[in-house]
Amino acid sequence: MTQFNLRNFLARNANWLGAGVLLTFLSSFGQTFFISVFAGEIRAEFGLSHGAWGGLYSLGTTASALVMIWAGGLTDIFRVRVLGPAVLAGLALAALAMALNVWLILLPVVIFLLRLFGQGMSSHLAAVAMARWFTATRGKALSIATLGYAVGEALLPLIFVAAMAFLDWRFLWGLAVGITLLGIPVLIRLLREERTPQSLSTKASSTGMQSRHWTRREALLNPLFWYMTPAILAPSAFITAFFFHQVHLAEIKGWPHIQLVALFPVFTGVSILSMFAAGWALDKWGTARMMPYYQLPMAVGFVVLSASTSIGGALIGMVFLALTAGAHNPLPSAFWAEFYGTRHIGAIKAMAAAVMVLGSAIGPGLTGVLIDLGISLDTQFIWIAAFFVWVCIMVRIGITRALRTG
Repeated sequence: MTQFNLRNFLARNANWLGAGVLLTFLSSFGQTFFISVFAGEIRAEFGLSHGAWGGLYSLGTTASALVMIWAGGLTDIFRVRVLGPAVLAGLALAALAMALNVWLILLPVVIFLLRLFGQGMSSHLAAVAMARWFTATRGKALSIATLGYAVGEALLPLIFVAAMAFLDWRFLWGLAVGITLLGIPVLIRLLREERTPQSLSTKASSTGMQSRHWTRREALLNPLFWYMTPAILAPSAFITAFFFHQVHLAEIKGWPHIQLVALFPVFTGVSILSMFAAGWALDKWGTARMMPYYQLPMAVGFVVLSASTSIGGALIGMVFLALTAGAHNPLPSAFWAEFYGTRHIGAIKAMAAAVMVLGSAIGPGLTGVLIDLGISLDTQFIWIAAFFVWVCIMVRIGITRALRTG
């Protein structure tokens, strides 16, 4: 696509792409990279060890993954302009609960709400909308929409860590409430005319394997879905674990936390480049050629982080992590639409989103328990790298079998 055509594409679709960017940006308040900024304060407030905090976080996140199986399917029933404001209202309520809660017993409930409405529904709604609204330019649309996530990841941790030197952490969660509420009227205005009706006419749909639309039940009975499951779970689990334990990682490496957080914009910049490269590539070549290999840089990144003793080494490791993290934004969402069709994409992707959220529950909980058992993050990172290599092998086998059988 030429620069002129790209400019026209952005101009013609600005409202719908802007809605996607807004949803992914506001999802930040339910993402681990934001919540973990407050890990030290939360553990101190409630007297939690790394393992206990990771366990509570995993409990709330797992519950949100289970609910996502049902809630994610609502995107096949309701228009984004109806469901989106309701999701953002729920996210604002969850952030308010974090700002006000003083009872340990309610902490998993607060985490559940943040993860469901933030990481879960806000991200899912944006991805389903892009996959459904765009066909030939699906990769580009997904890449552009997820810029909101990248901007939040680059700016919010740095801003809020710096602000904690002057402001109480609970007040900062109140600020998150205000930002989220301001997003609701903006979203409504952007979607005053939605691109396609929720009924999904045949003309607006694109088919998957065997030139048909797969239902969620059919997709779950198809072996390819289960070959893909580790590829959906792994980045969510271990990027989440990396950000979740950022305070602890800085402590054991002897790095000031603010220096580590200062690398996040670099991580985001590389992930943005990778995200757009993947989006453009999948529009040209499709997801089948790309899915088996894009997680290999993640394996390299964790090996580098394990061996690093300097903040410069951390930067190199995070660059490799970012190469996979960026590509992971458009590729899986496009994969479900390409292989299973778009008519039931909300329900099918809801299962994938539940796996993703479940991964983000497993990562912090598992690594937190291992830390408490005396297994260092450096050792765990080597194991994680080996897991990513295995994931790539499984995806290659699954896609090869699916293409062979038609």
